[in-house]
Amino acid sequence: MATDYDAPRRNETDEVGEDSLEELKARRNEAQSSVVDVDEGDTAESFELPGADLSGEELVVKVIPKQADEFTCTSCFLVQHRSRLADQRGDRLVCVDCA
Repeated sequence: MATDYDAPRRNETDEVGEDSLEELKARRNEAQSSVVDVDEGDTAESFELPGADLSGEELVVKVIPKQADEFTCTSCFLVQHRSRLADQRGDRLVCVDCA
């Protein structure tokens, strides 16, 4: 059977000529759901706002002093291992990232 590809395609739901405007509006309203799915675990308590009051929180951080094989970059002020030293001019120590 030959197919005419230039002919407009139609299926059972495309019977626009026989449907009234009220029926089309009713179908559109049925297709749109006003019910919103809400996840019970997704509450406002799970979000942290910037500038939130964290005065009651206590952080536990173990601070290790700078080791003998480490240096402080004079550009970014991060403590780096000696293998990351890129340039040394007098007292100026610069890491590979800042060089």
